[in-house]
Amino acid sequence: MVENQCDARPVKAYIMSDLLKKLDLEATNDVMKLAIAVIGFYVGSFYMEYVDTEYSLWLTWFLTPVIVTFLLPAVIIILIYLSSIIFYLYRLYRLRVVTEVQNDWKDAARVAVCALWDAHGWLWHGYEIRGVENIPAGPFLVICYHGALPIDMYYFTARMLLFQRRHLHTVADRFLFKIPGWSQLLEGLCVIPGTVATCAGVLRSGNPLAISPGGVYEAQFGDHYYRLHWKSRTGFAKVALEANVPIIPMFTQNVREAFRTVGWLRGICLRIYAATRIPLAPVYGGFPVKLITHLGKPIYPDPSLTPEQLQQKVATAIEDLVEEHQRVPGSILHALIERVYEMPKKRPKKPYTNGTCKKDTAKKQDVSDKCDSDRCVNDKCDNDKVKVS
Repeated sequence: MVENQCDARPVKAYIMSDLLKKLDLEATNDVMKLAIAVIGFYVGSFYMEYVDTEYSLWLTWFLTPVIVTFLLPAVIIILIYLSSIIFYLYRLYRLRVVTEVQNDWKDAARVAVCALWDAHGWLWHGYEIRGVENIPAGPFLVICYHGALPIDMYYFTARMLLFQRRHLHTVADRFLFKIPGWSQLLEGLCVIPGTVATCAGVLRSGNPLAISPGGVYEAQFGDHYYRLHWKSRTGFAKVALEANVPIIPMFTQNVREAFRTVGWLRGICLRIYAATRIPLAPVYGGFPVKLITHLGKPIYPDPSLTPEQLQQKVATAIEDLVEEHQRVPGSILHALIERVYEMPKKRPKKPYTNGTCKKDTAKKQDVSDKCDSDRCVNDKCDNDKVKVS
């Protein structure tokens, strides 16, 4: 250590003299330049003595992928603000826009924003929708699983408007309406902090509506096992029963592989959320995985069902979609491969129920029954022998 310090002294002197020459301190008495020279001298000497250049370069190279995974979600935030800017621009130039498109300026802005999101979904995730034939002609209620970021709902809303000419209203958490710059966007896309009465009114007006019962809680504390975290939330069931509209179960394949939450901070984030209702779970990802939205068969509300029974029926339908289309537990690598090749899903081994059995099992059962009957005959013969004796 002493040798290194002795060797570093000439270098320090050179750094100081070089700084003095560059700043021309001999010709001037500028105190600011002198302070900068002294600070630069000590910073340079500290770096030379205590910082391993090779290690710092290796550490930067090693941490770059980690940093990128936390920066990619910022792209979604940028796109959201860009969408909001589009609405503000259309509002600013609404007179000229209405003259050009012969329609409401909000409709024109809505189409532009949806085109932006649909292009992003197609390019980055190869986004698809399967089961469009299950969508009825009139109003309907979409119930979906909530990912770490509801990126699938952005793409689904955009594609429904662009290709089906159906503008989907959505229900969002109240904290979104407090984010600066988002109010115009949420209003233009018809995002509401819906109550039961408000949601039923939207459906009665002939508009489709989308609700994620898990909400922010499911977004933060769900994982790649795709379990539903609905607890006792039955508001959507009350809405469907009151408006008497069909429910479309919806699930997006690999939505948890596109964005994930940091698992080891789950306990701390859960306590903060329980106390403040503010979602603070860190999100990472933005991986270009394959996203496919699957729409199930419509579920028509039965007036004889209670909201709890209807909730269970819809939850079962979404769980069936997960079991049919999603590889559980989810894998980011497999989801990336599915961009070019659709891999077969793992099917859990279910126990055989009453009334079903394998042929081998049936044969074994027949053999065991036969053995039992033979054993009974032998026992009977033995009993007869005992009686005779």
